[in-house]
Amino acid sequence: MSYEKSISDQYMHGSLLKTIEAGLPKIGKTPETISIEDLSLIDEFHIGGRQATDNLIEQLNFSNQKHLLDIGCGLGGSARYLADKYDSCVTGIDLTSEYIEAGNILNKWVGLDNKITLRNCSAVSMPFPDDYFGGAYMLHVAMNISDKPLLFSQTHRVLKPGAFFGIYDVMRFENGELSYPVPWASDSSTCYLSSPAEYKKALKQAGFEVLDENNRREFALQFFKNVRKKVMANGGPPPIGLHTLMQESAAIKTKNMVYNISQGYFAPVEIIARKSI
Repeated sequence: MSYEKSISDQYMHGSLLKTIEAGLPKIGKTPETISIEDLSLIDEFHIGGRQATDNLIEQLNFSNQKHLLDIGCGLGGSARYLADKYDSCVTGIDLTSEYIEAGNILNKWVGLDNKITLRNCSAVSMPFPDDYFGGAYMLHVAMNISDKPLLFSQTHRVLKPGAFFGIYDVMRFENGELSYPVPWASDSSTCYLSSPAEYKKALKQAGFEVLDENNRREFALQFFKNVRKKVMANGGPPPIGLHTLMQESAAIKTKNMVYNISQGYFAPVEIIARKSI
C-alpha cells in the first residue's frame, strides 16, 4: 500500500454523506435549509473549529483575493466559509476521495458550488500552474506529510508573489511517547509531527518570509474543556459533529489529544508566511 493511500484510507468513513443526511432532521434541517454555520459542527475538522479558522484567517490578507487554495480541505468547511465571507473562489485539495465527493455535494446544498471546487489530489504534487492563487491556508494537514520542504515548495510555486500562506497545524514540542490513536493517525506509521522551528526552516528554504508564530496550546485545552462541559450538559454529543467523522474512535482520540497536549508533547500552532514579491 502506498503512503498516500494509507493516509487516505485512514480518514475513509464508508457512508459519510448518508450519515450527515440522517442527522439533519435531528437538528431541524434539510439539504434545502442547511446553512454554512450548521455544517461547521462537522466540517471544521481541527482543534477549535470555526473559532480557530477565524483566528487564522483574520491574520491573512484574503479580503481582496479572488482565488484561494485550501490545502487538505477535508469536507470543505473552511472553503465554504471563506467563499461566503470574502465572495472569493476557493479550490480545495484532499487525498480522501469520500471527503471530496461529499464536500462537493455540501457545496451544492448551500449554493456555493459555483465558487468552490474540491479536487482529489496530492499536496506534494499540485496540478496547478505557477503563480496561480492569491492566497493559501491549511488546517491540521502536515502532520500526515513527511516531506514538508516539498509541500512548502509546491505551495510557494502555485502562489502569486506577495500572497499570504496561513498554517494551523499540530506541532511537536517535548520529547515523549505519544498516546495513540489521535484524529490524524492510528499509530506512529502515519504521524509526521515536526517542531515550529522545522516548519519555519522549510518555509524559508521554499522562499517564504515567516511573519508570525502563535502557540495555541491554552486555547486548545480550553476548547476541549468547553466541549466536554457541553456534552455532559446535553447528555451526549450533538446529532452531527466531529465524532461523526471519527466514529467509534472519537472518544479515545479526543482523550489522547488532551493528554498529549497536557503533557507538552504537542500543541496546535499558527504560522503566518508570505511569498516574497
